[in-house]
Amino acid sequence: QVQLVESGGGSVQAGGSLRLSCAASGNTYCMAWFRQAPGKEREWVAYTYTGSGVSYYADSVKGRFTVSRDNAENTQYLQMISLRPDDAAMYYCAATEQPYCSNAPNGYTSWGKGTQVTVSS
Repeated sequence: QVQLVESGGGSVQAGGSLRLSCAASGNTYCMAWFRQAPGKEREWVAYTYTGSGVSYYADSVKGRFTVSRDNAENTQYLQMISLRPDDAAMYYCAATEQPYCSNAPNGYTSWGKGTQVTVSS
């Protein structure tokens, strides 16, 4: 199993930006970002086919969030702009070595511990 470590969370005002990082200990086929707010289910944010670098986004973040990768460092980034209070959540990085990407949490075998994002209005 690949180990994942997220970083970069913090507290910003609405309209602000943050960049999250996820460092992986090994190669993966797909890496994803999920988020979970208190009392809510874990929500898919984006996933990336690590070989091609092609990413797909949830409608709620499309146009505001962008995934990028540093393949040499096996690190994935989630650039978040125009943050809104409803973006506030614990953000998790997930990965799988299986040959697919999924927008469901059970599609991933490796998870980071999460990094908190707080957005004040």
